[in-house]
Amino acid sequence: MTNSKNITKDSTRRDFIKGTAVAVGTGLLAGSLPVGAAAFPAGSDEIKIALIGCGGRGTGAASDALSTGKGIKLVAMADAFEDRVSKSHEVLLAKYGKDQVDVPEKRRYVGFDAYKQAFEHADVVFLATPPAFRPQHFREAVEGNKHVFLEKPVAVDPAGVRHVIESGEMAKKKGLSVVAGTLYRRQSNFVEAIGQIHQGAIGQILGGSEYYMTGPIWVKPRTAGMTDMEYQMRNWYYFNWLSGDHIVEQFIHNLDVINWIMKSHPIKALATGGRIQRTAPEYGHIYDHFSVEFVYPGNVLVQATSRQMRNVKMHKANRIIGSEGIAYVNPRESWFEDFNNKRTKHIPKDEEENAYVTEHVDLMKSIREGKPLNEATEVAHSTLTGILGRESAYTGKELTWDEVYQADLDIVPKEFSWDTKLPKWEVPVPGLTDLVRNI
Repeated sequence: MTNSKNITKDSTRRDFIKGTAVAVGTGLLAGSLPVGAAAFPAGSDEIKIALIGCGGRGTGAASDALSTGKGIKLVAMADAFEDRVSKSHEVLLAKYGKDQVDVPEKRRYVGFDAYKQAFEHADVVFLATPPAFRPQHFREAVEGNKHVFLEKPVAVDPAGVRHVIESGEMAKKKGLSVVAGTLYRRQSNFVEAIGQIHQGAIGQILGGSEYYMTGPIWVKPRTAGMTDMEYQMRNWYYFNWLSGDHIVEQFIHNLDVINWIMKSHPIKALATGGRIQRTAPEYGHIYDHFSVEFVYPGNVLVQATSRQMRNVKMHKANRIIGSEGIAYVNPRESWFEDFNNKRTKHIPKDEEENAYVTEHVDLMKSIREGKPLNEATEVAHSTLTGILGRESAYTGKELTWDEVYQADLDIVPKEFSWDTKLPKWEVPVPGLTDLVRNI
């Protein structure tokens, strides 16, 4: 385990290699590139990546990036667990070879501070740890003048969201690219359908419904000698200080889509939720279902439903009701209908595209072109949308965006070690659980 406390800061001007035009997708251009922005060394077309968080999503993100071209090289890796680093390295090396996976053992870092050492070797950092760590990692990446792939969600509480938004503004001033893992913004059937909605294809938006109803996820059994910290880190999904609960960690995809469609975040929410199937201690203290009524500007109501249960119907969908028709914007296809259930337009998913890869195509091209993308605020707002729904369900209260955004709700420990004494987490109980909670 490494314990260095410093990150090398590079404040020198770097020249960007000119590439082809950026495939912007729906990202926001941050404007002209100021002095001090980090890039890759002048005279080289190679972009060096550090992977922070070597689980399945992190390994997948690194693989997607490496698949975009020979000019991308993985040079450092970091995770709290050695077995995660080793397995991820083995998988990526076997797939892409030493030319693109140049991570000798000395650049495979393990421990809570491991990310600091990995940062030093890279032009771009991929932040794919459990979401609790994202605000701090993102801030230090920006301070170190690194471009960032920012996996969703970006925080688990309002304190973290505020931190991410501040860091995103810092990144804009430095001319750093920040691309988020909200992949539907780069899937063509979503882009086309939502573009047409914005152009008035279904008239004025009157309401909507969205669903992310899926099956259960893994549980890692507790073994002899595991501290509470290691057990919770291995089972991070079941502890909301690490994951934010599944309404934040998983349902964020749909929440991001509806914010995109509405061109706004919600102004308030009233929710319910609880635990029906996952009631045993090994499931931590998160819920297994949520139902939220979000109110958007103009008093537009959106019903949002998510659950993780076994032996139930799987359903992932977004349905938008307009004054002149209905739009269905779904992962496999999008389509429009009139009020007689007649399809007026069909937009299938392009089976040749991979939005997971497009994220990295856009990120790398933005760096080479010197036209930074910055999606920090959008993904932070989508994260807080999930937190708003979660907190309404946990407390049993109707809550506004402003009171949650400003809330003294900070649930992430301030120090990390394998022996850190964690609170005894309780399953939230509506009517008893308060919005203000700190550890």
